[in-house]
Amino acid sequence: MANIISICGSLRKGSYNRMVMTALPKLAPPGMSIEEAPSFADFPLYNADIQNSTGFPAAVTALAEAIRAADGVIFCTPEYNFSIPGGLKNALDWVSRLQNQPFAGKPIAIQSASPGPLGGARVQYDLRKTMVFLDALTLNKPEIFIGNCATKLDEKTGELKDDTTRNFIKQQLEAFAGFIERHGRTS
Repeated sequence: MANIISICGSLRKGSYNRMVMTALPKLAPPGMSIEEAPSFADFPLYNADIQNSTGFPAAVTALAEAIRAADGVIFCTPEYNFSIPGGLKNALDWVSRLQNQPFAGKPIAIQSASPGPLGGARVQYDLRKTMVFLDALTLNKPEIFIGNCATKLDEKTGELKDDTTRNFIKQQLEAFAGFIERHGRTS
């Protein structure tokens, strides 16, 4: 069984990316479980003075431990100002400073949804660059860019109502399972 955690880059409860992330367990292939990672909503802004005076906040350690224990991580994130949302970037900055950096050698998949036509393409390239620095193993293809996502998600129920999008996500999850198998499980 491949145990995967998912991280939503948006803190908004009604986020399109959260809706996509919530749909993932039902779309996963046999032998893959997907659970949401501990939240980064309460992380303070990264400040070395905090780290040096009181250590790492418990929420940071909880997220890092969940990453270490997982066989892979799926990011579902919007694009903010052509890049990574501030809260997610802050979480990555905190986690990256821990000993035994949890993303090193960890298989990663990325998905993004946006009301615009590009589907969050720019955030994926910046997140990939960050993952390179953290020595993560990022799945290259298939890529998931859900453009015009408001037409593909039911805002009231959170359901993914577009069959084509569901099929693309299933294909990525199947590819991710194979990617994890080829690169060895880390937990």
